[in-house]
Amino acid sequence: MPIKIPNALPAAKILEKENIFVMTETRALSQDIRPLQILILNLMPTKIETETQLLRLLGNTPLQIEIDLLQTVSHKSKNVSKEHLLAFYKTFDEVKDHRYDGLIVTGAPVEMMDFEQTDYWDELCSIFKWADSHVYSTLYICWGAQAGLYYHYGIQKHLLDKKLFGIFKHKPLIPNHPLLRGFDDVFYAPHSRHTTVWREEIEKIPELDILTYSEEAGVHICADRQCRKFFVSGHSEYDRCTLQKEYQRDVEKGLPIDVPKNYFPHDDPNLLPYMNWRSHASLLFSNWLNYIVYQHTPYDLSQLHE
Repeated sequence: MPIKIPNALPAAKILEKENIFVMTETRALSQDIRPLQILILNLMPTKIETETQLLRLLGNTPLQIEIDLLQTVSHKSKNVSKEHLLAFYKTFDEVKDHRYDGLIVTGAPVEMMDFEQTDYWDELCSIFKWADSHVYSTLYICWGAQAGLYYHYGIQKHLLDKKLFGIFKHKPLIPNHPLLRGFDDVFYAPHSRHTTVWREEIEKIPELDILTYSEEAGVHICADRQCRKFFVSGHSEYDRCTLQKEYQRDVEKGLPIDVPKNYFPHDDPNLLPYMNWRSHASLLFSNWLNYIVYQHTPYDLSQLHE
């Protein structure tokens, strides 16, 4: 089944070329079912690229999904046009009276700052608090995961000696968890961050389980035991060349940056990168939708509560 998106969203043409079934608003009006309602809080500067990456994964499921895109009003994006934001994004005031089956909170390029120094932190806290009673399950990604762990549990992020950058090997710690259904004993995921959360601090929180772990990258996925909150430290949604673009950007700026680990053949940045995380990225998102959101969200979203 398709994902329903606005008629003119730039991601539509890209996804259709990839044979991912998207449904425009016009066609969706004739469908007589209740689709899942998913809200995406997009904090990334490359908003159109991030929209496409997430929609690609959300579209890989037999469920019908309706997407709303959310922006913060306390921060003005410099990398996407005002016209795009006005056409496709809503503000918190516009969604706060609605309820959603799922919420995705993306990463953001603000990890070197204290959370409270972020210009939209107060707004973000309002959204996180609202989600407790208006969203069934929330998927927090990268900096979004660190922000969620800090807001909900007081877990601090810690500065790494140097940027964690590349594709890293992970293992499931709770293989029978519904989010990990179908995962291999070893799987790969991209990381691109300067900070981390410590395993021992998460293990002190009785409400949280660590689901997947990497010897190099640390905690990858942790979740509350009610499956209402999932925190993913990596970027499974990344395309083949996303890390390549980040690497080239930093090189052009003269910033200190290592070649992404386990990414280019023979560590040669002139070669096409390997992509060995696509299948587990698809499983991660489809399992979240199928076994967490779809199976447990009330049909009547007005029955949602903390």
